[in-house]
Amino acid sequence: MKIGVLKTAGGLASGFVRQGFRASVDFLLPPLCLACEQPVTQHQTLCADCWKGLHFVGEPFCTCCGAPFGLPVEAGALCGACLHQRPVFNQARSVLIYDDASRPFILKLKHGDRLHPVSALAKWMVRAGHDLWGSCDVIVPVPLHRWRLLKRRYNQAALLAQAVGAQVQRPVAVDALVRVRATASQGHMNRAERYKNVEAAFVVAAPSKVKGKRIVLIDDVLTSGATVESCARILLEAGALMVNVVSLARTKSAT
Repeated sequence: MKIGVLKTAGGLASGFVRQGFRASVDFLLPPLCLACEQPVTQHQTLCADCWKGLHFVGEPFCTCCGAPFGLPVEAGALCGACLHQRPVFNQARSVLIYDDASRPFILKLKHGDRLHPVSALAKWMVRAGHDLWGSCDVIVPVPLHRWRLLKRRYNQAALLAQAVGAQVQRPVAVDALVRVRATASQGHMNRAERYKNVEAAFVVAAPSKVKGKRIVLIDDVLTSGATVESCARILLEAGALMVNVVSLARTKSAT
Protein backbone atom coordinates (compact mmCIF):
# COMPACT_ATOMS: atom_id res chain seq x y z
CA MET A 1 0.00 0.00 0.00
CA LYS A 2 2.83 2.35 0.91
CA ILE A 3 4.58 1.50 -2.36
CA GLY A 4 1.39 2.34 -4.28
CA VAL A 5 1.14 5.67 -2.46
CA LEU A 6 4.78 6.44 -3.24
CA LYS A 7 4.28 5.60 -6.91
CA THR A 8 1.22 7.83 -7.07
CA ALA A 9 3.07 10.66 -5.38
CA GLY A 10 6.01 10.19 -7.73
CA GLY A 11 3.71 10.26 -10.73
CA LEU A 12 2.06 13.46 -9.55
CA ALA A 13 5.44 15.06 -8.92
CA SER A 14 6.75 14.15 -12.37
CA GLY A 15 3.50 15.46 -13.86
CA PHE A 16 3.98 18.80 -12.13
CA VAL A 17 7.59 18.93 -13.35
CA ARG A 18 6.48 18.31 -16.95
CA GLN A 19 3.78 20.96 -16.67
CA GLY A 20 6.29 23.41 -15.25
CA PHE A 21 8.78 22.65 -18.01
CA ARG A 22 6.10 23.15 -20.70
CA ALA A 23 5.05 26.42 -19.09
CA SER A 24 8.66 27.62 -19.09
CA VAL A 25 9.11 26.66 -22.75
CA ASP A 26 5.86 28.38 -23.70
CA PHE A 27 6.98 31.51 -21.87
CA LEU A 28 10.35 31.61 -23.63
CA LEU A 29 9.09 30.31 -26.98
CA PRO A 30 5.36 31.04 -27.17
CA PRO A 31 3.43 28.72 -29.52
CA LEU A 32 2.74 30.25 -32.92
CA CYS A 33 0.43 29.21 -35.74
CA LEU A 34 2.21 27.01 -38.29
CA ALA A 35 0.91 29.16 -41.14
CA CYS A 36 0.57 32.81 -40.07
CA GLU A 37 2.79 32.73 -36.96
CA GLN A 38 0.20 34.41 -34.76
CA PRO A 39 -0.04 33.22 -31.12
CA VAL A 40 -1.99 30.00 -30.50
CA THR A 41 -2.65 27.90 -27.41
CA GLN A 42 -0.48 24.90 -28.35
CA HIS A 43 2.72 24.30 -30.29
CA GLN A 44 2.56 22.69 -33.75
CA THR A 45 -1.04 23.78 -34.43
CA LEU A 46 -2.94 26.23 -36.61
CA CYS A 47 -5.00 29.20 -35.53
CA ALA A 48 -8.73 29.03 -36.20
CA ASP A 49 -8.59 31.39 -39.20
CA CYS A 50 -5.80 29.47 -40.94
CA TRP A 51 -7.48 26.14 -40.23
CA LYS A 52 -10.65 27.39 -41.90
CA GLY A 53 -8.69 28.81 -44.83
CA LEU A 54 -6.67 25.71 -45.69
CA HIS A 55 -8.24 23.13 -47.98
CA PHE A 56 -7.42 19.62 -46.83
CA VAL A 57 -7.76 16.80 -49.36
CA GLY A 58 -10.50 14.45 -48.22
CA GLU A 59 -12.71 11.83 -49.74
CA PRO A 60 -13.96 11.44 -52.35
CA PHE A 61 -10.77 11.46 -54.41
CA CYS A 62 -9.26 9.48 -57.27
CA THR A 63 -8.11 6.14 -55.93
CA CYS A 64 -4.97 6.37 -58.05
CA CYS A 65 -3.59 9.93 -58.05
CA GLY A 66 -5.61 11.28 -55.12
CA ALA A 67 -7.18 14.15 -57.07
CA PRO A 68 -10.26 15.37 -55.15
CA PHE A 69 -13.67 15.02 -56.75
CA GLY A 70 -16.19 17.83 -56.51
CA LEU A 71 -19.14 15.44 -56.36
CA PRO A 72 -19.85 12.08 -54.68
CA VAL A 73 -18.47 9.12 -56.65
CA GLU A 74 -18.34 5.36 -56.22
CA ALA A 75 -15.52 3.86 -54.19
CA GLY A 76 -12.46 3.11 -56.30
CA ALA A 77 -13.30 5.68 -58.98
CA LEU A 78 -10.53 7.11 -61.17
CA CYS A 79 -10.27 10.69 -62.38
CA GLY A 80 -10.35 11.49 -66.10
CA ALA A 81 -6.56 11.89 -66.31
CA CYS A 82 -5.89 8.48 -64.77
CA LEU A 83 -8.53 6.85 -66.97
CA HIS A 84 -6.82 8.36 -70.02
CA GLN A 85 -3.29 7.39 -68.94
CA ARG A 86 -2.62 5.77 -65.61
CA PRO A 87 0.57 6.99 -63.88
CA VAL A 88 3.49 4.61 -63.39
CA PHE A 89 3.20 5.02 -59.62
CA ASN A 90 0.54 2.97 -57.88
CA GLN A 91 -1.22 5.56 -55.72
CA ALA A 92 -0.66 9.13 -54.56
CA ARG A 93 -2.03 10.88 -51.49
CA SER A 94 -1.73 14.53 -50.44
CA VAL A 95 -2.56 16.57 -47.37
CA LEU A 96 -3.54 19.96 -48.80
CA ILE A 97 -4.61 21.73 -51.94
CA TYR A 98 -1.80 24.02 -53.07
CA ASP A 99 -3.54 27.38 -53.28
CA ASP A 100 -3.35 30.94 -51.98
CA ALA A 101 -3.91 29.74 -48.41
CA SER A 102 -1.27 26.98 -48.29
CA ARG A 103 1.29 28.45 -50.70
CA PRO A 104 2.88 31.04 -48.32
CA PHE A 105 3.88 28.67 -45.54
CA ILE A 106 4.95 25.91 -47.97
CA LEU A 107 7.22 28.39 -49.75
CA LYS A 108 8.64 29.43 -46.39
CA LEU A 109 9.45 25.78 -45.77
CA LYS A 110 11.11 25.47 -49.19
CA HIS A 111 13.01 28.72 -49.31
CA GLY A 112 12.79 30.51 -45.98
CA ASP A 113 14.62 28.23 -43.53
CA ARG A 114 11.33 27.86 -41.66
CA LEU A 115 11.79 24.27 -40.56
CA HIS A 116 10.07 24.10 -37.16
CA PRO A 117 6.72 22.92 -38.66
CA VAL A 118 8.31 19.79 -40.22
CA SER A 119 7.25 17.43 -37.43
CA ALA A 120 3.63 18.61 -37.50
CA LEU A 121 3.48 18.54 -41.31
CA ALA A 122 4.87 15.01 -41.26
CA LYS A 123 2.02 13.96 -38.95
CA TRP A 124 -0.44 15.31 -41.50
CA MET A 125 1.34 13.34 -44.24
CA VAL A 126 1.22 10.16 -42.15
CA ARG A 127 -2.55 10.56 -41.81
CA ALA A 128 -3.01 11.38 -45.50
CA GLY A 129 -1.11 8.24 -46.53
CA HIS A 130 -2.53 6.01 -43.80
CA ASP A 131 -3.46 3.25 -46.27
CA LEU A 132 0.04 3.15 -47.82
CA TRP A 133 2.36 2.58 -44.85
CA GLY A 134 1.39 -1.05 -44.36
CA SER A 135 2.81 -1.86 -47.80
CA CYS A 136 5.90 0.32 -47.42
CA ASP A 137 9.40 -1.12 -47.09
CA VAL A 138 11.38 2.07 -47.53
CA ILE A 139 10.73 5.81 -47.86
CA VAL A 140 12.56 7.80 -50.53
CA PRO A 141 12.49 11.61 -50.86
CA VAL A 142 12.55 13.42 -54.20
CA PRO A 143 16.12 14.75 -54.40
CA LEU A 144 17.46 18.21 -55.15
CA HIS A 145 20.34 18.80 -57.53
CA ARG A 146 23.59 19.42 -55.64
CA TRP A 147 23.79 23.05 -56.81
CA ARG A 148 20.32 23.81 -55.52
CA LEU A 149 21.05 21.90 -52.34
CA LEU A 150 24.17 24.00 -51.75
CA LYS A 151 22.17 27.17 -52.29
CA ARG A 152 19.21 26.13 -50.13
CA ARG A 153 21.30 24.13 -47.59
CA TYR A 154 18.61 21.50 -47.10
CA ASN A 155 16.13 19.39 -49.05
CA GLN A 156 12.65 19.95 -47.65
CA ALA A 157 11.42 16.63 -49.10
CA ALA A 158 14.22 14.79 -47.29
CA LEU A 159 13.40 16.50 -43.98
CA LEU A 160 9.73 15.56 -44.36
CA ALA A 161 10.69 11.99 -45.34
CA GLN A 162 12.88 11.56 -42.26
CA ALA A 163 10.14 12.89 -39.97
CA VAL A 164 7.54 10.64 -41.60
CA GLY A 165 9.87 7.64 -41.38
CA ALA A 166 10.39 8.19 -37.67
CA GLN A 167 6.64 8.32 -37.10
CA VAL A 168 5.71 5.23 -39.17
CA GLN A 169 8.90 3.35 -38.21
CA ARG A 170 10.12 2.76 -41.74
CA PRO A 171 13.69 3.24 -43.04
CA VAL A 172 14.43 6.32 -45.12
CA ALA A 173 16.87 6.06 -48.05
CA VAL A 174 17.82 9.71 -48.53
CA ASP A 175 20.57 8.80 -50.99
CA ALA A 176 18.66 6.23 -53.06
CA LEU A 177 17.78 8.77 -55.76
CA VAL A 178 20.07 11.46 -57.15
CA ARG A 179 19.14 14.37 -59.40
CA VAL A 180 21.96 14.41 -61.95
CA ARG A 181 20.67 17.22 -64.11
CA ALA A 182 19.96 20.72 -62.85
CA THR A 183 16.45 21.33 -64.14
CA ALA A 184 14.86 24.73 -64.57
CA SER A 185 12.25 25.91 -62.09
CA GLN A 186 8.87 24.54 -63.17
CA GLY A 187 6.67 27.18 -61.58
CA HIS A 188 5.50 28.71 -64.85
CA MET A 189 5.73 25.65 -67.14
CA ASN A 190 2.76 23.84 -68.62
CA ARG A 191 2.30 20.07 -68.25
CA ALA A 192 4.21 19.09 -71.40
CA GLU A 193 7.10 21.41 -70.56
CA ARG A 194 7.34 19.98 -67.05
CA TYR A 195 7.60 16.40 -68.34
CA LYS A 196 10.30 17.39 -70.83
CA ASN A 197 12.14 19.35 -68.15
CA VAL A 198 12.68 16.30 -65.92
CA GLU A 199 13.63 13.80 -68.64
CA ALA A 200 16.75 11.89 -67.58
CA ALA A 201 17.08 14.11 -64.53
CA PHE A 202 17.21 11.29 -61.94
CA VAL A 203 19.25 8.13 -61.40
CA VAL A 204 19.18 5.45 -58.73
CA ALA A 205 22.44 5.81 -56.82
CA ALA A 206 21.83 2.93 -54.40
CA PRO A 207 20.07 0.08 -56.28
CA SER A 208 20.38 -2.31 -53.33
CA LYS A 209 18.16 0.00 -51.27
CA VAL A 210 15.26 -0.11 -53.75
CA LYS A 211 15.43 -3.48 -55.55
CA GLY A 212 12.59 -5.72 -54.47
CA LYS A 213 11.19 -2.99 -52.21
CA ARG A 214 7.82 -1.31 -51.97
CA ILE A 215 8.58 2.39 -51.88
CA VAL A 216 6.77 5.50 -50.72
CA LEU A 217 8.13 8.54 -52.52
CA ILE A 218 7.92 11.82 -50.58
CA ASP A 219 7.62 15.27 -52.16
CA ASP A 220 6.45 18.66 -50.96
CA VAL A 221 4.12 19.68 -53.81
CA LEU A 222 2.54 17.55 -56.53
CA THR A 223 1.75 19.71 -59.55
CA SER A 224 1.71 18.08 -62.99
CA GLY A 225 3.07 14.85 -61.53
CA ALA A 226 6.06 15.00 -63.89
CA THR A 227 8.70 14.86 -61.16
CA VAL A 228 7.23 11.96 -59.20
CA GLU A 229 6.44 10.13 -62.45
CA SER A 230 10.07 10.41 -63.51
CA CYS A 231 11.32 9.29 -60.09
CA ALA A 232 8.86 6.39 -59.93
CA ARG A 233 9.81 5.17 -63.40
CA ILE A 234 13.52 5.15 -62.53
CA LEU A 235 12.86 3.32 -59.26
CA LEU A 236 10.75 0.68 -61.00
CA GLU A 237 13.41 0.21 -63.67
CA ALA A 238 15.92 -0.36 -60.85
CA GLY A 239 13.79 -3.21 -59.51
CA ALA A 240 11.38 -1.61 -57.06
CA LEU A 241 8.21 -3.68 -56.70
CA MET A 242 5.87 -0.72 -56.31
CA VAL A 243 6.01 3.04 -55.85
CA ASN A 244 3.42 5.09 -53.99
CA VAL A 245 3.58 8.85 -53.45
CA VAL A 246 2.76 11.04 -50.46
CA SER A 247 3.02 14.82 -50.80
CA LEU A 248 2.35 17.69 -48.46
CA ALA A 249 0.25 19.50 -51.08
CA ARG A 250 -1.06 19.14 -54.60
CA THR A 251 -2.64 21.38 -57.19
CA LYS A 252 -6.20 20.55 -58.14
CA SER A 253 -5.06 19.78 -61.69
CA ALA A 254 -2.08 17.59 -60.74
CA THR A 255 -1.56 14.61 -63.07
